Amino acid sequence: MATQDARPWHPVVRARAALDALERLVAGMGTAVLAVAASLWALGTAVLCLAGVGILLVPAALRLVRAVADRERARLAVVGPAPAPREPRLALAQAAVRRELGWLVCHSTFGLVLSLTALTLAVDVMHDASFPVWWWFVSPGDATPAQGFFTAKDWGDAFGVCLFGVATLVVSVLIMPLLARGQAWPGRRLLAPARGTDLVLRVAELTATRAAALDAHAVELRRIERSLHDGTQNRLVAVNVLLGAAKRALARDPAAAAEILDRAQDAGEQALAELRGVVRSILPPVLTERSLPDALTALAADCPVTCRIDAELPGRPVVSVQVTAYFVVAEALTNVAKHSGARTATVRLRRERDRVHVEVTDDGRGGAAEDAGSGLTGIRRRVEAHDGTFALASPAGGPTTLRVSLPCGS
Repeated sequence: MATQDARPWHPVVRARAALDALERLVAGMGTAVLAVAASLWALGTAVLCLAGVGILLVPAALRLVRAVADRERARLAVVGPAPAPREPRLALAQAAVRRELGWLVCHSTFGLVLSLTALTLAVDVMHDASFPVWWWFVSPGDATPAQGFFTAKDWGDAFGVCLFGVATLVVSVLIMPLLARGQAWPGRRLLAPARGTDLVLRVAELTATRAAALDAHAVELRRIERSLHDGTQNRLVAVNVLLGAAKRALARDPAAAAEILDRAQDAGEQALAELRGVVRSILPPVLTERSLPDALTALAADCPVTCRIDAELPGRPVVSVQVTAYFVVAEALTNVAKHSGARTATVRLRRERDRVHVEVTDDGRGGAAEDAGSGLTGIRRRVEAHDGTFALASPAGGPTTLRVSLPCGS
């Protein structure tokens, strides 16, 4: 790829660019046809408005224009502004709506012509380049080049047409990207978001991720509280009760007191073990003592399902990212063991530039969903709190693949 990028005039690179441009032009032809239909509708609405009976059709016409413009935005990967209001006068007063109407006129005429030109060139190239293969089997009147400027009478004429097709191919390869850029120019110029839209979207995204971070923090606090309340606290209460019983039995029955003290010691040891488990759940010591791949290997060893770790992580991301990746895998493997019915699972860990990618795959029954109470919503919130991405693919019958991407933070 680097070699091709360094040689932009390489034939393979030019051919690939031409094919990509042709694909974009054909896709643009679809929106151009829609733009023609929307233009006719808008024109008819305008004529009826002049007659005084079309004012009720204006909102529908504007919604149709917006729908076609949004389709073009999706094609060009441009985020559009907010939907147009229903009030016709207010809508027409908006600069965004006026730009959409201007784009509609350009794309339904200029864009459609460019698409038809590209398709015509492609058909002409196939027609002329393959001419020697089929010209002998058609009637003399049909044995003409795509442009039809003469009739081929012998093999010399046929191969001449073929050479002309090759020349047309060369020209098409050179101008097809220009046609694609020319067709996309009105859309990129007129349908681009207004100034400040990117900033507004980023603020909205940060607001959402901040809320997700607060939710994840609250969930984590509730989990720690439940662990301490339901486990460690009960054990310590039992220790206190047993010590009181041993104190009362010490004078009258020393043997029974010794037995009670043994039970109290066991309960204290269990409370200490549960407390260590809670501490490890906050920040696993293996992350600080060793590395994230080592921590994931320890998780895989404890998983009831056969699990393979495929980790390549040069360097160490910040601790918060490592902890998030660790708990993503821990929660995912817990779900695999409890719900999937899988026999094997694979955890892949990669670092690409400034992001850490985690993928957990199992061969279970599939059908995993965030609303099924399996902890996937918590994983999403924890990941989004780090400005990461979360994706789940779990068709019925499996396999299930969970993908998470996190910024390295270093």
